[in-house]
Amino acid sequence: MTRAAILIGTTAALLTGCAIPAAQTGVAPIAGTALGLSADPAPVIAADWWRGFGDPQLDRLVGEAVAGSPSLDAALARVAQAQAVLATNRANDGPDVTLDAQGQYARLSGRYTIPPPYAGTTRFIGTVAANLSWNLDLFGRQKAAIAGARESLRAAALDLAAARLALSGAVVQTYIDLKRAEAQARIAGRTIATRQNTLRLVNVRIRNKLGSKLDAQAATTLLAQARQALVRAQASQVLAKNALAALAGRGADYQATIGPTALKLDAVLPTPTMIPADLLARRADIAAAQARIVAAAAGRQVARRAFYPNVNLAALAGFQAIGLGNLLSLDAGTVGVGPAVHLPIFDSGRMKADLAGATAALDLATAEYNQRVIGAVREAADAVARIGALDADRARQREVVRGYTETGRLNAIRVSSGLDSRLDLVDNDVRLLAAEQADADLAANAAQQRVQLVLALGGGVDFQDVTR
Repeated sequence: MTRAAILIGTTAALLTGCAIPAAQTGVAPIAGTALGLSADPAPVIAADWWRGFGDPQLDRLVGEAVAGSPSLDAALARVAQAQAVLATNRANDGPDVTLDAQGQYARLSGRYTIPPPYAGTTRFIGTVAANLSWNLDLFGRQKAAIAGARESLRAAALDLAAARLALSGAVVQTYIDLKRAEAQARIAGRTIATRQNTLRLVNVRIRNKLGSKLDAQAATTLLAQARQALVRAQASQVLAKNALAALAGRGADYQATIGPTALKLDAVLPTPTMIPADLLARRADIAAAQARIVAAAAGRQVARRAFYPNVNLAALAGFQAIGLGNLLSLDAGTVGVGPAVHLPIFDSGRMKADLAGATAALDLATAEYNQRVIGAVREAADAVARIGALDADRARQREVVRGYTETGRLNAIRVSSGLDSRLDLVDNDVRLLAAEQADADLAANAAQQRVQLVLALGGGVDFQDVTR
């Protein structure tokens, strides 16, 4: 029986194999050696890399976001969908067993093949049969479909890992924005206290006929500017907390659970100065793109093997009888088994179009992989370059702050000595506040760029054991 099925399938394959069109792919994956990566591997990144900032509250916020964020729901649903597709394809590779039962009263023709005494009478006709159908998959079409579904599931699981990393990175960077806003508020608060004291001194000088209203107006303007900076910083704090609540999938009441930050902006994170050679092997999103190439290649094999015949093994066992009493007799038993072959001969070009579409899908998956690789290299290169530039910028900005601070101190001595008026100090005070705010911005930006580099290097995600 099996030998007959193989013989039939082989003969049919010889008749149709020569009709399979040649469909060549047009896009090749970019090789890692062509990207100019450093020969040195990057330092190991821990899966919980954000703990390097030394803030337990940040650890809690990341955990709550990963556990409850609605932004992961779509990725989780895609994993479940891919699992269902894989289960369906695996089921299609096994035997199907069904039970059919049918009964009806019918008048049997008196002028047909039915002999007396049944001809021309109304009788009960019944059938009860168990049926077996099994696609033998002699040419591996179903095997290729299973392999493609397995890789699609792996890609979905890797997408989930990448989404979790992106969410963690978003929480950390938003938390750094909150730290930035707190620093800006402290600078503004300190400046307000200083300028309030200055305004009091100016008023004393005016009462003693040593100052003018211009001095008072200058001091009042400076105080208003500092208060404006405080209002803006406080608004930024609220917005950052709102963003953290949204990332965690929580409401406005979540703000009350977020206290002052204890973030160490200068915390040391793994930040190589060159793009490591193992960059592509570290990133879950690139591994997902690779899995999609494999899945598309399997889909192309499915389309190619559609040109070969399907060989099924069919069997049935049951009872067929005329008359309800006869249905349960042993003589009413029936059984049958044998191969069934479906051979494609002419379909108006449908299978050729399917093969061309599958080949294009493989090219598309490869092109998307190449784009992802180029993007990953650029992300890492940009982060490395920005970290270096920000470090230099911060060093110069500290010199600027020190310069304005010293100028302000010397000017204050001159004012107290009666050599200058407060009006002469307005420009320096304005510039000092702006310089201190810029210094706080640069500190936060540098921390965010280090986070960006960690994300560009894969974020320590261990995806080697992702479902296969």
